[in-house]
Amino acid sequence: MAFNITPFYAESGGQVGDTGKIVAGGEEVYIIDTKKENNLIVHFTEKLPSNPKVEFEAFVNVKRRKSTARNHSATHLLHEALREVLGTHVEQKGSLVHPDHLRFDFSHFAKVTDEEVERVEAIVNQRILENIELDERRNVPIDEAKDLGAMMLFGEKYGDLVRVIKFGSSVELCGGIHVPATGSIGYFKIHHETAVAAGVRRIEAYTGQKASDYLNKQLSTLAELKEVLKNPKDMVKAVNDLVSKNNELSKKLEQHEKQKAGGVKKELAGRITENQGINFLAEKVDLAAGEIKDIAFQLRAEYERLFAVLGSDVDGKTTLTVFISDDLVKDKGMNAGQIIRELAKEIQGGGGGQPFFATAGGKNPDGIGEALKKAENFLR
Repeated sequence: MAFNITPFYAESGGQVGDTGKIVAGGEEVYIIDTKKENNLIVHFTEKLPSNPKVEFEAFVNVKRRKSTARNHSATHLLHEALREVLGTHVEQKGSLVHPDHLRFDFSHFAKVTDEEVERVEAIVNQRILENIELDERRNVPIDEAKDLGAMMLFGEKYGDLVRVIKFGSSVELCGGIHVPATGSIGYFKIHHETAVAAGVRRIEAYTGQKASDYLNKQLSTLAELKEVLKNPKDMVKAVNDLVSKNNELSKKLEQHEKQKAGGVKKELAGRITENQGINFLAEKVDLAAGEIKDIAFQLRAEYERLFAVLGSDVDGKTTLTVFISDDLVKDKGMNAGQIIRELAKEIQGGGGGQPFFATAGGKNPDGIGEALKKAENFLR
């Protein structure tokens, strides 16, 4: 739906379109989005007005627009701060201005460090505290805008007359919505920095109430952690101590598991029997998949003409492992990948692998016994 004039801002330059409503004769029709198509501002609605020929009053969602304006003005301050901290090679490569958050893509060759993020954030918040008034200049000749030092996006096409948005030393060409002064932004908080392409970084941030909500959530999480750690005087030291103790316990547990696996391996070696000239092993073990794999390759290295099947049901994971020595694979044509697919049927699962080593997972631990019995059939 389109009107001859409208107060609604159409999505453009990364800024989302306005929402709101139109009213005529007591009938309200809600505008859920506004876009520009072929230089025509199109209003998207859930339904059409009963009589589209009457005059309408248009009401923009003011709260949403003000939030959008805060985020848009913040992107200008952010752009300038990034150039101050990282260098003048920084150029805008894309942006999203939304009522709830802002996203800014820019050229840079390395990850922005935590210290650099803090400096950028501090500069933006300082400009907000200074409450710099908006200096909006419309229909400015493009050459005059260049003389003002206006930032122009590489590859962007501009007309002879442009709109210039100034907040102090921040000067950019822009057609979007902005706050009357930087103090209206309230507060600026970066919550994420990452790479999006080669030589392109992305910063995501909040302003106003969203920034306050984000900080309060972080403080609440910190308070919960302090309570869990019995309110230590030095929170960082307490967390580091906890991580150190956890690492020590993990190493001890790993050593214990290796010792346990070593004992199981010795026990399994004692259960290998000769069957039709083949060293055969079919057993259920109380080990995780990684430990079983280690034992399998150790036994393969120690025994010739070895055909072994191990079943396990640990931590709710039912598995089967088949491993065969290279001489049986070569001389007898035995294939662990083919064998495992047959045995896996007993545990209601599936798997695969290479001729000398294969694994399968299933959901029926009671079938492990039948699978081990069935393995002996492959000796024939």
